[in-house]
Amino acid sequence: MQNDVTPWLAWLRQHEELHTIVTTAVLLLLAWISNWIVQRILIRGLFRLTGVHIQDHGLIKRLANVVPALVLTGGVRVVPNLPNALVEIITNVCAAFIILTIALALSAALNIVNGLYLRRKDAHLRPIKGYIQVLKIAIFAIATVLIIASLIDRSPLILLSGLGAMAAVLLLIFQDTLLSLVASVQITSSDIIRVGDWVEMPQLNADGDVIDIALHTVKVQNWDKTITTIPTKRFITDSFKNWRGMQESGGRRIKRCLYLDQNSVRFLNQDDIERLHDFRLLDSYLTVKQSELLSWNSQLDEDERLPVNSRQLTNLGTFRAYVENYLRESQDIRKDMTLLVRQMAPTADGLPLELYCFTNTTAWARYEAIQSDIFDHLLAILPEFGLRVFQHPSGADMRTLRLPPAQ
Repeated sequence: MQNDVTPWLAWLRQHEELHTIVTTAVLLLLAWISNWIVQRILIRGLFRLTGVHIQDHGLIKRLANVVPALVLTGGVRVVPNLPNALVEIITNVCAAFIILTIALALSAALNIVNGLYLRRKDAHLRPIKGYIQVLKIAIFAIATVLIIASLIDRSPLILLSGLGAMAAVLLLIFQDTLLSLVASVQITSSDIIRVGDWVEMPQLNADGDVIDIALHTVKVQNWDKTITTIPTKRFITDSFKNWRGMQESGGRRIKRCLYLDQNSVRFLNQDDIERLHDFRLLDSYLTVKQSELLSWNSQLDEDERLPVNSRQLTNLGTFRAYVENYLRESQDIRKDMTLLVRQMAPTADGLPLELYCFTNTTAWARYEAIQSDIFDHLLAILPEFGLRVFQHPSGADMRTLRLPPAQ
């Protein structure tokens, strides 16, 4: 076999250009075969190790590309008749390519780490995407220095020694990255926001769920399905509202007023009291209140027992007691949270009667339905107490207004 090959080698040596081309082709073929073999080995080995199709992240391709570069680096010196300068250039380019490939492979590996971390149930509580991006920046910064050093065939220490004078420029260039990094650390350590939180930042027209937390930006999907991108540092420097506390408490607050016509407030007469006793929610209240008022009024002198001097029930106070009992009996209202029915300061738009309570659900649609049902009922039952809702005159009111005939 050796005797058969020797004449071919001798013939090739006599034809220098052809010898160079054939050797180069063989070297490229070996590089391609080594790439193919390494890809198959890495795919099987890393899949068995992690159970993840890592080739989807580009890691296998990046690592496999290192081997042909090493083959070319070692084999280019064997190719005959190549100028020394060309050999050095190819060697330096291959070294730079290997550094770049390793940097891209590390970046893909970090993507895999982030993907595996996101499979955890509590991953949204402590996102690591910002830290992954910082590591990528550091990797590519180091790779850039090493690539330049390889291409110019100089020690990387020479390049690094000159970076001291550029520190101020680099800080200026990467100031946003540094501020974002500090903000990301504060957000994560203080648990300010998480993926899935409902946040509200009116100054940036953001009102919705956090869908992504990265190094430089936080993405918020608003309720109209638009996406607002907010710089991460704004969550440290600006005020915003996070509704996570409400969601975790299991109750959402109702804080709304009924505006009553103050002219409809009056004392209750005996017929009104007897009629209101038929209200199941008021029977015990009226019994206790009547006993209290009777005891108070009985201590007055004979000439002081006029209606203007004695204490009496009012339709507004009785309605307020009815509303509170109605809320306490509702299965949709939390009894272990604050529950108030209070009278606010009168305004030009009427006398506000505020309901302050919490529903037993935080679901938006259900919360609005509960709130609407409560106020539907209260508005409908107001006339039973002789009260009226205040509202500004409308066009229909003006049309029914009859003016006195002209003199």
